[in-house]
Amino acid sequence: MGSVSATRRSARCSHHNGLHPPPRDPTSDGNARWRGFRYHASALSTDRTRSVKPYAAYAIGAALVDTEIQVTDAELAAMNIDKGMMTLVDLARQRDILTTLSDHLIRANHASGGSAGNSMIATALMGAPTYMSCKVAQDADGDIYLTDLERSGVAHGLTERSTDGVTGKCIVLITPDAERSLNTHLGISETLSTDEVDEVAIRDSEWVYLEGYLVTSPTGHAAALKTKALAEAHGVKTAVSFSDPGMVKFFRDNMAAMVEGGVELVFCNESEALEWGQCNDLEVAITAIQQVTKRFVITLGADGAITWDGETLHRVAAQPVEAVNTNGAGDMFAGAFLYALSRGETDLRATEYATLAAAEVVKYFGPRLDRDACLALRHQFFGD
Repeated sequence: MGSVSATRRSARCSHHNGLHPPPRDPTSDGNARWRGFRYHASALSTDRTRSVKPYAAYAIGAALVDTEIQVTDAELAAMNIDKGMMTLVDLARQRDILTTLSDHLIRANHASGGSAGNSMIATALMGAPTYMSCKVAQDADGDIYLTDLERSGVAHGLTERSTDGVTGKCIVLITPDAERSLNTHLGISETLSTDEVDEVAIRDSEWVYLEGYLVTSPTGHAAALKTKALAEAHGVKTAVSFSDPGMVKFFRDNMAAMVEGGVELVFCNESEALEWGQCNDLEVAITAIQQVTKRFVITLGADGAITWDGETLHRVAAQPVEAVNTNGAGDMFAGAFLYALSRGETDLRATEYATLAAAEVVKYFGPRLDRDACLALRHQFFGD
């Protein structure tokens, strides 16, 4: 199988410190231009009440088990792995990597992963129930994945598991500078399809969350489109994560179909935003994103984040953090943001909280915080 590579997600996050100028001033009239954007088609939703449906969010996405391995830059280069990139690989390539790093495996960290799954687990651990549609095989990695979902309070509808194929796996190679390089074999998740879409769970959710990685698989993409259509039919808000610059660049038509007609919310980082706008000017990119969403959040790494609530563009300043592992930071950001929305918080407050959560997760190995850490974070920010 061929490979698809892309630059890494931004994992640095931020806290709000008032409305500041953007990280680079694209206009001569400062913030006035940044506050003046308007969604092109429809008004901002005004429902800011606490979630009353059974699930705060429903997601569909690839079920992956992460194997995090600490390596040196020299080892990365010797294996011809592009640093900071996400690459889809076949099973043989993954096995070659694991064989080469066999002496590292005793220190490896294993945990369920996958972008949408990480986000749903984060939201659930913070106290808002979620639902995940996915596909795992009848193997040890499938056991790990489902156990993590269930222990975290994430509902799922998996009653049968195929013996044909393997559960998806992501080998996460972490260098001393905290950069992560991903080598992903989707396994049985490559056959994720409309059969896995759960209309009842969608109807019973406040939000539908679609990971951009679904654009790589024809059947997965079809599942995303069906999920979005059902959400619209049931009046459920849809959030889309662009997930990776490579997803936007190499699967642009599929990504465009996921946001066609407009969605409620888009998550992306600066690289993904610029790729969507096919430009190197963030203001131009923002205008392009506003054509497909009512609200968005763009993370800017060390420069903070920008959140658009449909009326005002807020800048949130960066919070310094000593990172050891950037794996899962963007997923934690989205999960925390959706949790805050389930409480009826504004987009600005949700961005502040999500920034705090993502800044916390990069301090540790593993794709997310555990339950105690999530509850401590919630108490720190919300007081309960």
